[in-house]
Amino acid sequence: MILVAGGTGRLGTLVVDALVDRGLEVRILSRNPPRTGAADGRIEVVTGDVRDRDSLDAAVSGVDVVVSAVHGFTGPREISPESVDHRGNMHLIDAAKAAGAGFVLVSTVGAAADSPMELFRMKYAAERYAAASGIPTTVVRATAFLELWIELLRSTAGRSGRPLVFGRGDNPMNFVSVIDVAAVVELAGTESDTRGTTLEIGGPDDLTFNDLAQAVMSADGSSGQPRHVPPPALKLMAATVGRLNPQLGRQARAALVMDQTDFTFDSQPIHELYPGLPNTSIADVLALGADRHSS
Repeated sequence: MILVAGGTGRLGTLVVDALVDRGLEVRILSRNPPRTGAADGRIEVVTGDVRDRDSLDAAVSGVDVVVSAVHGFTGPREISPESVDHRGNMHLIDAAKAAGAGFVLVSTVGAAADSPMELFRMKYAAERYAAASGIPTTVVRATAFLELWIELLRSTAGRSGRPLVFGRGDNPMNFVSVIDVAAVVELAGTESDTRGTTLEIGGPDDLTFNDLAQAVMSADGSSGQPRHVPPPALKLMAATVGRLNPQLGRQARAALVMDQTDFTFDSQPIHELYPGLPNTSIADVLALGADRHSS
């Protein structure tokens, strides 16, 4: 039995479906069940919240592996990287250890104690906690999710069809399809020889946000240039309205970091190690999205 925390999210849904397709028993931990969809009732759903340690014991009972695909970057005020990515994962690790289960932690490329990104610091803290706990753990580090950022850009395009880019948008960084990340998480969840290792997955290309916005506009039949929120406006946003709206503040601060920090990544090593993993390009993702939209 494999428990997937965050199994109703963008990544978790793909992981769950892949595990079910393998014929494995899967249990989902969700704050808001039930989950409906393509699994035809072959999935067990339990109610729980990683922020509440007492809610996790029933979820991990009889489980062999726990997969944590949770994140607290976005959500209501009480949701944050500290409450979910750090303390929530600590609770999940403790519960998995008590149940004698292995652990798969979805983290981020660049996670470090001194990262300027709060999310990266909290993910790293969870990695260190898992290592110190002695629980057999596989860490899967991924770059920025391509589908998420395409969705965010589209949501800001409005009638003009011109997405809003936070910052200058000319700093190259790596984006990875959630399809590729799900394949690595599936591998980590089913291959016990990955325990004690860190697997890093990224996409085939480094892109700027301007590149990404232009690709989205082209796919959607729009023309012109993306609009921008300049860095000084982002700093003002973080210092003012961001104090009242923590999620908006996190987004503004993250945008400032992404506008100037090296987030490029070489994805070749993991594909040499596991040649069967998908390596999905932005063109593939946009084409897949167009196919789904027209179906």
